[in-house]
Amino acid sequence: MTTRARSKSPLSSPDSHRSVAPSEGEDAESFHVRSTYAQLDMIGVKGDGYEEGIERTRARVGASRASELRAEAALADENEKLRELTAKEIETLASLDRYGFFSIPSHDRLISLPASPLLKPFARLNSVATGAPSNAASLTVVPSPTFPAKELSRIAKWNRMLEPLRRDIGANVEFWTVRHNKEHKLRERTYKGVPDRWRGAAWELFTARYSKTGKREMERWAEEYREGLDKASSYDVQIDLDVPRTISGHIMFRTRYGSGQRSLFHVLHSFSLRCSDCGYCQGMGPIAATLLCYFDPEKAYACLVRLHDSYEMHTIFQPGFPGLMESIYVQERIMQEMMPGVYEAFKKHMISTSSYATKWYITLFANSVPFQTQLRLWDVFLLEGYDIFVIVAISIVWVYRDHITSNSASFETVLSLLSSFFVPEDENALLSWISKVLDDRKLRTNMAQWRKDWKQLVATGQDGKALL
Repeated sequence: MTTRARSKSPLSSPDSHRSVAPSEGEDAESFHVRSTYAQLDMIGVKGDGYEEGIERTRARVGASRASELRAEAALADENEKLRELTAKEIETLASLDRYGFFSIPSHDRLISLPASPLLKPFARLNSVATGAPSNAASLTVVPSPTFPAKELSRIAKWNRMLEPLRRDIGANVEFWTVRHNKEHKLRERTYKGVPDRWRGAAWELFTARYSKTGKREMERWAEEYREGLDKASSYDVQIDLDVPRTISGHIMFRTRYGSGQRSLFHVLHSFSLRCSDCGYCQGMGPIAATLLCYFDPEKAYACLVRLHDSYEMHTIFQPGFPGLMESIYVQERIMQEMMPGVYEAFKKHMISTSSYATKWYITLFANSVPFQTQLRLWDVFLLEGYDIFVIVAISIVWVYRDHITSNSASFETVLSLLSSFFVPEDENALLSWISKVLDDRKLRTNMAQWRKDWKQLVATGQDGKALL
């Protein structure tokens, strides 16, 4: 009688551990997480984007021989990238929307953001309506994104507006710039929506301009990203917990330890090492995942660095979230100035702005509006800066102002309303309203002054009583 030698898992072979070694002071659990992602980067997993995958870090493989066999069977082999797609995989691809989502995440509170209030100019309201219902119109599903009617003509316009700035050794365009005679068109066309096929190039252009950085910094950050992969991070276990629940309805992030999840882990891991103040917080995940939809991991990391260093995100992610509190203060001053009745309603019901707006500012509205709307808001944000999100917050309060001041409103109804997932009836109306508000020079001057006022309140210890 002969016995068959027990085969070794590819994850336990000596070759799989090349360049993966514990860092000094790294605890066993963190190293297990980091090394698992590194090893799977070399091996890959089967059915990436189509299968759910096998859990390897939150639940250890090896409790039984059956679990070991399932884990080994889920690893990719040399034929994985060469094989034909199955009928089920083709069916999955056919079901994707234009952004790569095979299922639209469900939300407990899904409501319509009507367009009619956004067709009115943002002017001071000296009276309030009290007869409206306290609840807004609810929806049962998030509508599937549609191909914009003018997308093709806008693609042609962006083709003519942008030109190559630098090419790589293979003559591929690395960076784009705006033709001099089209510069005056950039802002208007951005508010109308960057064509999706141009979005990656546009975002790189916008962030480079805003941060005043270029190829030299990009190369340095790419090296920083790669070097970070071999270092320990005290946040690895938490990052690993958050990765599989970050926009999981997208095909890129569906499979456990698939290429999308691995890239997301690596970007967040290296970024957590960059700033000792910020480290890692959960709001970074949706931001990094969105960037990975348009950039490779090195560029996504570089874009995160630009957001951190130049777009005030350092102050948003810092302990205590000082930038978040500053934005909330500015939002409250705008409400008090332009919608005094609404501001008084918040005071009456003892609703703090942080109780509903924190997730807006930390995730850049990534979990509060449909993906297509989020992208259009980000187009403007990356072009013009963080002030846009204060105005987006104001737009939501403006739209629902009559529900907030309703006689039947209460703490529960208002908080539930503003904690909802908002589906714009007309994205163009929303972006047009935001554009006009941000064009108001007096308001922008006031916003800058209120930011200075907040910093003074913090410096003198008076900030604790300055917010709702």
